[in-house]
Amino acid sequence: MTYHIAIDVSSVLRRTVCELYSNLVTRPTGATVRRAIEEALDGLPEPNVTVIDFSHVTLLDFSCADEIVGKLLDAQQRADGRPRTYFLIRGLHEPYLEAIEAVLERYDLAALVLDPTGNVHLVGTLDDGARRAWHVVRQRGAVQVQDIEAELGEPSVPWEEVVSQLSSRRLIVRRDDGRVALPQAS
Repeated sequence: MTYHIAIDVSSVLRRTVCELYSNLVTRPTGATVRRAIEEALDGLPEPNVTVIDFSHVTLLDFSCADEIVGKLLDAQQRADGRPRTYFLIRGLHEPYLEAIEAVLERYDLAALVLDPTGNVHLVGTLDDGARRAWHVVRQRGAVQVQDIEAELGEPSVPWEEVVSQLSSRRLIVRRDDGRVALPQAS
């Protein structure tokens, strides 16, 4: 069973910095919010899909995006072992998305973003083969690695390695039955 959890960044900000504050500006503010999110993650059941929700944040600057998204995802990706926490980012207005994308590029990360209609998009840095494989998983649902190879028609590409890369970057989930899926569909 995969647990689904939502963390409202605005609520974390109000609880940790200032009750009347909904602007994520300054690096110390972002670091405080990230630490509170990390503490919340420590107590969650695993595996889990955690939605980081920026819907009620009125302002997000680059330094806070770096502290919250960049450092959080970087630390989680560097953690040893099989990924147990997967992230979806929600509530990103266009300027926020630009800041998040710049941060992801800086850390050489990729992330899953939920748009207002509930569709999942891949943002950040990822090579073309991995990006195309991810799109096959998004379009077809849970698939075997052989299904990706058949869909993309490139037997010379090491698709098992591509899938392992996507899994270690927490962009897909390896299921017990051998198939891979998007985290929210696992």
